[in-house]
Amino acid sequence: MDRPFYHDGMREWQDATDGRRVADALEERRLHRAFWEEDRALIESAPFFFIATGHGEHMDCSIRAGDPGFVTILDDRTLEWPEYDGNSMFRTLGNIARNPNVGLLFLRFDGQSRRLRISGRASIHGVKSRVVRVECLEIYPNCPRYIPDLASGTPSPHVPREGHVPPAPEWKQRDYIRDILPADDPFRPK
Repeated sequence: MDRPFYHDGMREWQDATDGRRVADALEERRLHRAFWEEDRALIESAPFFFIATGHGEHMDCSIRAGDPGFVTILDDRTLEWPEYDGNSMFRTLGNIARNPNVGLLFLRFDGQSRRLRISGRASIHGVKSRVVRVECLEIYPNCPRYIPDLASGTPSPHVPREGHVPPAPEWKQRDYIRDILPADDPFRPK
């Protein structure tokens, strides 16, 4: 990969909030460039995912959905899916045709499964029977901290609410994180 994981705008925010140490630790421990088994399980069972694309001033975020298994993992860092019939706007494919950089987000709205973020480069194969293939350049899981459980209607306990003190998320309790949390983080050991 020929670019740093964090650009200067991200670093400015990390430094302004005393978060650079945590960001660096998460990059070191969680960023990967080949699918982990848990990544494969989430992707292969996903009935949907979100895709962000852009070209110049034209940014777009869309959803792709199908029966679980519609996203196929081809190798340790490549996946693809069929492009089903749409509304003829071709916002996603049009952006990919001009700018192959994409962001994918896989998640379950169950309040407990990790999210999976993927940054990669997409290519379009075929015209009538279209398939989008993504070479995954950065793969990184995120905690499910603010994701509700839609099936039960249970909101996330981590969302701040009046009269409610959210619990510490699991990741802030990890050995390599807890002692380097920002100085003002309520979950940093005293």
